[in-house]
Amino acid sequence: MKEKNITKHLRLPFKFEEKALLKDLEKAQQNSWGAHYVTSGYEGEWKILALHAPHGDPTNIFANHSENELGIKETPVIKDCHYFKKVIASFQCDFQAVRLMKLGVGAYIKPHTDHNLGYDDGCFRLHIPITTNQDVEFLLDGKRLIMNPGECWYTNVNYTHSVANRGKTERVHLVIDGLRNEWSDQVFFSAAPKESFFPEKEDFSAETMRQIIESLKFMDSPKAKELIASYETKLAELKDG
Repeated sequence: MKEKNITKHLRLPFKFEEKALLKDLEKAQQNSWGAHYVTSGYEGEWKILALHAPHGDPTNIFANHSENELGIKETPVIKDCHYFKKVIASFQCDFQAVRLMKLGVGAYIKPHTDHNLGYDDGCFRLHIPITTNQDVEFLLDGKRLIMNPGECWYTNVNYTHSVANRGKTERVHLVIDGLRNEWSDQVFFSAAPKESFFPEKEDFSAETMRQIIESLKFMDSPKAKELIASYETKLAELKDG
């Protein structure tokens, strides 16, 4: 049987103005960055500024993928960032999070997977590079992706990925976690075959489940606690087996 071709990453048909992105980044950086909460998952500087968050709370830098009941709203960080607003408005969908994510010089995000964050899960992660360099190494399922300023990339981060900034400048991306709808279907399925976004689900390894549990611990919600209990049960079953 022929192996199914799965779309794990995709450059989408959007192109944004690098100078305008940098101008708004300068405005946004007048606010305080928060360190990424999964401190064991990286070395060096990995920081976040929330542009859209639950209740518009700028201190909430979490990506709330378990439930979307808190009401994702603009934070004060984006108040004067008119081009960022224009860029975000290009995506005609609801959001789970909209954040600026900064990887400092020499920083390294260790290989990991995220939980239910592929298009087949009803959501998607987009990267729009604002400032980067040729020595940033983004690996997704063993393949290096070269993302240039102003481009827009979908990445299925259910697959193992890592990032190393081996250059001499910071790397800052606008990262959007959106919810699938008819508009996004039209965009995605016009860029790649519909069936390529729906891989057959495989059981997670014990190590992957442990990574998911650690990530979920930072989400203080009933759904997250329910998922943690489910994965802990599965781990116990694997151990007993």
